[in-house]
Amino acid sequence: MRNRILALAALATAIGSPLAAQAQSGVTVGRAPASADSAVTIAAEQRPAFREYVVQQRVPPFSIPDRVVVGTTLPEAGVTYYDVPQRFGATTYRYTVVNGETVLVEPRSRRIVEVVD
Repeated sequence: MRNRILALAALATAIGSPLAAQAQSGVTVGRAPASADSAVTIAAEQRPAFREYVVQQRVPPFSIPDRVVVGTTLPEAGVTYYDVPQRFGATTYRYTVVNGETVLVEPRSRRIVEVVD
């Protein structure tokens, strides 16, 4: 519960903070530019069905000693990543279950990009 509150507070701060002034070159200061690699995550209205899908698939959970948070890099060995079915949206991310929580992972970096709650 505390993790969710902290994540929501961090998100509210990031969204609510005013953007820095833009230089004439078109570069925004204080924010990373959108990359061509950015992928769509699962839409909010699709998440309950996606969670049900993961339960039905009986994906074996992987355990890590740390908390499961966005930005955590998962180990190279021992984790199996699964494709997100097309019906939940086109995404380049993969999913797995870590410490009982379903997460979306960027496959090349093994970085958690979203905890699906």
